[in-house]
Amino acid sequence: MALIRYILLIFTSMAAAQSQIGLTPVNAIAFKADEIVAVDNFETVYYTIGNILYKKSSDKPAINYSNVQLGFPTTVNAFNPLKINVFYQDFNTILILDNRLAEIFKVDFNTKQPYKNVSHISTGYDNTLWIFNQDLQQLELYDYKTDKVRATAVPVQSNVLALASDYNYCWMLTEKYLYQYTYFGSLISKLENKGYTSFAADNENLILKTETGLFYKSQKAETIRPISMPKLLINQFLLTNETVYIYDSKILHKYQLKLK
Repeated sequence: MALIRYILLIFTSMAAAQSQIGLTPVNAIAFKADEIVAVDNFETVYYTIGNILYKKSSDKPAINYSNVQLGFPTTVNAFNPLKINVFYQDFNTILILDNRLAEIFKVDFNTKQPYKNVSHISTGYDNTLWIFNQDLQQLELYDYKTDKVRATAVPVQSNVLALASDYNYCWMLTEKYLYQYTYFGSLISKLENKGYTSFAADNENLILKTETGLFYKSQKAETIRPISMPKLLINQFLLTNETVYIYDSKILHKYQLKLK
């Protein structure tokens, strides 16, 4: 019996090791920012220092944007670099910037009827934004050009922790579940939140963070797999294709995912 238990322990350990996702170090550079918002396929970095948003390309000087009246942005979404969304939750306002960080549209929900109290936003397709309406506790696909709600999701019963999207789907992490919606607002998956506090999405793949580390969910599977990684302070983490960026407040680490 002892031999059988030993063999089972070995096979269990091997299975656990095989289920992990590995990281291959690519480089690490010194970087100063309060928050790194995004790194695109061309390694253009979007980041904030104080109330200023910066865009830095490797071959061009950094450009920046700030709004003195609105102060510090709550979140910045650069999924679509031609329509960057800067959200000021204290003022219930979103500014849309172009690729030169010039203002092209302003959405002030305080002036809208019916009034919307928004806590989270993310980019949608065309001229839309995914917004979480706190008063109704529901996710809405909002067209800011026509001032119309194109789609709504069923209200949720727990606090929203994070929101991310692409042109086809929107993911919403709450204290209880991770939801995935189509761009019609239809729920297509709902996974229990097992300690996840935030996540990053790219090409329909997700990286989720807990207090103990990072986890990976492929678009092709429901299984969420742990990522084997060095001990790092994770202030921000980003996913671009199969590249993971981890910022520890001083160094921006770049890793390649080793998918098995």
